[in-house]
Parts: sequence; structure tokens; C-alpha cells
Amino acid sequence: MAGNKHICILSVLLLVVLLDKNNNGVNGEGESVPCFFIFGDSLVDNGNNNRLPTSAKVNYQPYGIDFPGATPTGRFSNGLNLVDFLGQLLGFRNFIPPFASASGDVILKGVNYASGAAGIREESGQHLGARISMDKQLVNHQITILRMNDILQNYNRSKTVSTQEYLNKCLYYVGMGSNDYLNNYFLPQIYPTSRMFTPDQFATLLINQYQRQIQRLYSSGARKVALFGLGAIGCIPYAISSFGTKNGSVCVDEVNQAVQLFNQKLVSLVDQFNNKFNNAKFIYVNSFGIGSGDPTSAGFKFLNTSCCPSNNIGQCIPNGKVCEKRDLYVFWDAIHPTQAVNGFTATRSYTALLPSDTYPIDIKRLAALQL
Repeated sequence: MAGNKHICILSVLLLVVLLDKNNNGVNGEGESVPCFFIFGDSLVDNGNNNRLPTSAKVNYQPYGIDFPGATPTGRFSNGLNLVDFLGQLLGFRNFIPPFASASGDVILKGVNYASGAAGIREESGQHLGARISMDKQLVNHQITILRMNDILQNYNRSKTVSTQEYLNKCLYYVGMGSNDYLNNYFLPQIYPTSRMFTPDQFATLLINQYQRQIQRLYSSGARKVALFGLGAIGCIPYAISSFGTKNGSVCVDEVNQAVQLFNQKLVSLVDQFNNKFNNAKFIYVNSFGIGSGDPTSAGFKFLNTSCCPSNNIGQCIPNGKVCEKRDLYVFWDAIHPTQAVNGFTATRSYTALLPSDTYPIDIKRLAALQL
């Protein structure tokens, strides 16, 4: 097991080297899907928050120190984020652009709608400032579809390929919910949800709303959808310093138990969608499980501390001094993983190392499906 994980992280580090050499990605043999759409939060935001009036934006150094050109793009990482790696594994030569700047024919390859501090619920993260909630990301996707329709009509005057048919072949990444816990449920001094709902009731509330949102995505043409579960956010440095641990645990068990309730219901939702729609495929990516286990067996050495000094909301202090051996760290700032961890997670999401990594299939098989 440890040997397999070690091989996995070495392959990720090799991919990082290739990316540094190519600037815009590894040279693939062509995309396995025509386009890649991304809905999520700061784990995959690549610049949508840069111009918003919010504290949840990172368009400053030292963010991006390991990105091609050492540029702070708005990614909450020292380099690439999770979907950057997934895009490479899918064969895309260029990074999927953020909705905030995507224009022209480039949108035919996909768009990233993710926004730091965004949640399933509209109010989640509002104390940090503006953010693009899941509902608003879906609205932005409709805008993209209208633009794509115009482009494809011009391209296909002598063909019969519709925008709907085109979208049916694309891959959709959807990962939401972390801020509904960290920046809502577990902030009782600001949000009332923890006084109104038990953890199980809140998870049910989230899943019911999420179900409606994903149904809207299906109605817009999504047929290959990867739903990413929540990670062990009770183990991030920000949660540990904010809430403290009990009974000798290294993590905040209360938080992890709450997000696992959400994850369990998300697996059931995947089953529900797959039973309901025989012309689509939904999968669950077990972020919690992939991030569990012994990180040292995967080559990581620094497990509970961030690589950069962080402020009171868990982000790197501007121009702060950062650690040197960043590929040995699990956490970049007090909330977000390093580029090395992002690559490791993407690799196991794309090609499952363990049967528990993805359900019922992995992203590689999802992308290859002919629906």
C-alpha cells in the first residue's frame, strides 16, 4: 500500500516538473472529453474572486510561487489546484479559464465558475464579502451556454451538432459544501444554523438543496458529473486553531463527523441520480478517504502546519516568508492543500488507487463513457 502511494506522489511531482517546462500544461494526445466545466469553492477557484469585494481572494504573493511564471493568479495554492491537474489528466493542453475572464472560442473547452467562500447555501461565507454561490454559478453557466450556442451555430452551419449534444459529452466537476460548514454551521457567533438544526438535519438540508442544483445542471445538458465529497476539514490547521481538539485527537472530530454525514448522503444522492437518469452518469469522489491514512507513506513530512504564515481567516499573509520544501507539506496555508497534495488527489480521483476512492467508477472511466 505504502509503495503504491509513493509511486503515485512521484508521478505527481513529475507532472509538476513537466508543467513548469511547458508553461501551459503537459503535451497530451488530445482531450478525452470536448470540454470541462467546474463548479466549486476556493479549492478550485482560479481567479473568479480577484475583482470581487471580498477577503476571500488571493491575487497576491506568495500565492502562485510555484505556478508557471511564479504568478499569483487567484488560485488558493502555491501552484496548481486540483482541477488544473485533472484538466491535464483529461488531456487539455491549457488551463480551463475562469468565468470572470473567459471569452471567445476558448469557452468551447470549458469554464471554471468556482468562487472562494462560496457554498450550497446563499448566505454561506457572506461575512467574508462577495462570493459566487452555487446558484449564481449555475446562472453563469447559462450565460456560457448562450455564448456557446452562438459559436457552435457559426461553426456548424453545414452540420447538425447542437449545443446540447456537445455539452452531453463534457465532464463536470462539482465540489461544494465546505463553506456551508466552516463559514456557516460552525460559526454560531455569525450564523444561526447550528442552533436551528442538528448536524444530521443540516446535512439533509444541504443535500436537498444540492439535489435541486445538480438537477438544474442536468437539465442544462450535463451527463458526466463527478461530485466531490468533503474532505477532512476538521484536520485543517484553521479548524484546529479555531475550535480546538478533544480527548487527544489530532483533529476536530465534531467537524469531521458532521461533514461525513453530508458525504454519506451525497453517496445516496449519486445512486438516486443514476437510477433516475439512464442517459447520464454521476460519480462520487471520496475526498475524505483519499486524504485519510498516513501522509508520510505518500512522501509528505509536514502534516499539521501550513507552509506560509497565515492571517485570521486562514490565508497567507501578503509577501510572507514561505517554507522551502513545499512538496513535503500537506497544507499551503491554514486551509488549502499544497500543489503536491492537489496533484495526489487528482491522480487518485482520475484513476482510483483503492476501490473506496471513487464510486461507482473513477473519472477516467467516466470521461470515456459513451452515453
